[in-house]
Amino acid sequence: MICSLSKLSDNDLKEINQLETEIKAPLLAFSCHEVSSAILTDDALVKVESLEEKLGISLLAVNP
Repeated sequence: MICSLSKLSDNDLKEINQLETEIKAPLLAFSCHEVSSAILTDDALVKVESLEEKLGISLLAVNP
């Protein structure tokens, strides 16, 4: 399973902002998805890790 920050509608964001004000704490919204990790060759893994380092992000190879 992998989670990322949710895309929210204006109405969803308004409701979350109201709750943040009420509870006096910021909230983060995440959406999670079931994924199956791909098995990579050593060469492919080195290429993925190199691009991660270059871009400053994390990448996950998944099965289509």
